[in-house]
Amino acid sequence: DPIRLRLLSLIGAHAGGRQVGAGVCVCELTGAFAVTAPTISHHLKVLRQAGLIDSERRGTWVYYWIVPHALKQLAGVLALPDTVTDGATTPVGADYP
Repeated sequence: DPIRLRLLSLIGAHAGGRQVGAGVCVCELTGAFAVTAPTISHHLKVLRQAGLIDSERRGTWVYYWIVPHALKQLAGVLALPDTVTDGATTPVGADYP
């Protein structure tokens, strides 16, 4: 889902979002979207259930951060191995002269 990908990106781009336990406040995330706060909360819940982010309530706000090992696993699944080729001898994505 594009909103979830963007939320994950925004959390990861924030210094607090890259520190377990520090987090980025949901109040800093909602303004980046043209959807309602409950919709953002739903998408954050899905990301949390998937194990990609974690959160903590502090007063009236919730703070979110990336779960490093889960993100590494996801990156490993999405990354192409260095040995993948297009059937010839040129690696996929290599620049041609």
